[in-house]
Amino acid sequence: QVQLVESGGGLVQAGGSLRLSCSASGSIYRDNVMGWYRQAPGKERQLVTTITNGGNTNYAAAVKGRFTISRDNAKVYPQRNSLNPEDTAVYYCNVRTALAEFWGQGTQVTVSS
Repeated sequence: QVQLVESGGGLVQAGGSLRLSCSASGSIYRDNVMGWYRQAPGKERQLVTTITNGGNTNYAAAVKGRFTISRDNAKVYPQRNSLNPEDTAVYYCNVRTALAEFWGQGTQVTVSS
C-alpha cells in the first residue's frame, strides 16, 4: 500500500521561505509523475507543480518563477522573498502513474502579511 507523507508546512511571514517535502512508502511504478496541489479556503484544489521521473517540470502560472520542484522526495522550494499571503493553503502531495493516483493528507502553509 502506498502512503505519502508531507512535511515542511507551517506559518511564515511574507517574503519568508519554507521547504515542502513528500515522503513516499510502498511500491510505486517507476514511470510516475510527482507533484503538489493546493487548496485555499473556499476554493477548489489546484495544481501547483509536477515533475516526471525524467525530470520534466510543470508549474502553475501563479507560482512559475517563484517555486522550484526537485525529484528528491518531490521537494518544493519557494525562492527567497517570494512567498505572499495568496500562497496560503493546504498543500497536498500527489503521485500519479498510468494505473493509479495517490494523495497525501496535506500540510498547512500560512503566509502572514
